[in-house]
Amino acid sequence: MFDAALRPVIDRILDPLGRFLMRRNVTATNVTIIGFGFGLGAAIAVVFGAFWIAAMLIVINRICDGLDGAIARQAGPTDFGGYLDIVLDFIFYSSVPLGFAFYDAANAQAAAFLIFSFIGTGVSFLAYAILAEKRGISTDIRGQKSFYYLGGLTEGAETIIFLIAICIWPSWFFHLACGFALLCWITTVTRIHAAASLK
Repeated sequence: MFDAALRPVIDRILDPLGRFLMRRNVTATNVTIIGFGFGLGAAIAVVFGAFWIAAMLIVINRICDGLDGAIARQAGPTDFGGYLDIVLDFIFYSSVPLGFAFYDAANAQAAAFLIFSFIGTGVSFLAYAILAEKRGISTDIRGQKSFYYLGGLTEGAETIIFLIAICIWPSWFFHLACGFALLCWITTVTRIHAAASLK
């Protein structure tokens, strides 16, 4: 929901650093993998109840996610780079609620429901990109991407706000997770509707 509005601001901030890193032979894929490591570190921190550390690692993961795009815009995006970025993002997103389930078994059902909901948003997002490619549909409203990015109520920015929120207020995990999961299903249904309109 907020991604399209935030993208130009983020790009202006990160593009100079992206140029700096590219000139030093740092690749977008390097940064994607490093960022993923920080993301998994956040999930591990959650398992051990280190929620503020987890929140900081989530922020670092997102900075890396922006930087890999900034480098790719300078060096030229690759199909594999776009593929790896989205795959590792969805694994990272799911790893944090999984960490909450390991931290406290009382969180397991809400975590499972949330991960189940992430499957809906992820699959509806990626499958729509296939339809868009087949029909030659493109957009740059969310910046230069390797494939079509369909928006929704729960995009990247909202997901990160949510992940940070559950780290700041871990005792509210059940309520926040269930609420966000329901928003994910609204996103999934609207994406299915958008796909149906392409017929």
